[in-house]
Amino acid sequence: MAVYVDRPLWRFAGRKWCHLLADSPEELHGFAARLGITRLSYQGPPKTSAPHYDITGLERSRALALGAVACGREEIVAVFRRVRVPNGKWREQTSLAARAGRKRAAGS
Repeated sequence: MAVYVDRPLWRFAGRKWCHLLADSPEELHGFAARLGITRLSYQGPPKTSAPHYDITGLERSRALALGAVACGREEIVAVFRRVRVPNGKWREQTSLAARAGRKRAAGS
């Protein structure tokens, strides 16, 4: 499991912004919390199909210091494709997977 950041290329409100993504929603939210980024900054289904946070260049530097993987354009696009949720069904898929895991653990 890993957390990924691309280069800060997009300008908004006088800052350059980039994306913070992770292999799992739990890892994404946990890492964002370690950076001090509130859940209000989260971007995910149904607003967007790829769960992520938009972060500033300064937050990116801190993310890299905490172990995030720096990605170029092609790499971050591959991560977006891997973690995106078809039709905004992330919560449903996550809960179905969790239920299936609990059933297997219980021996059902």
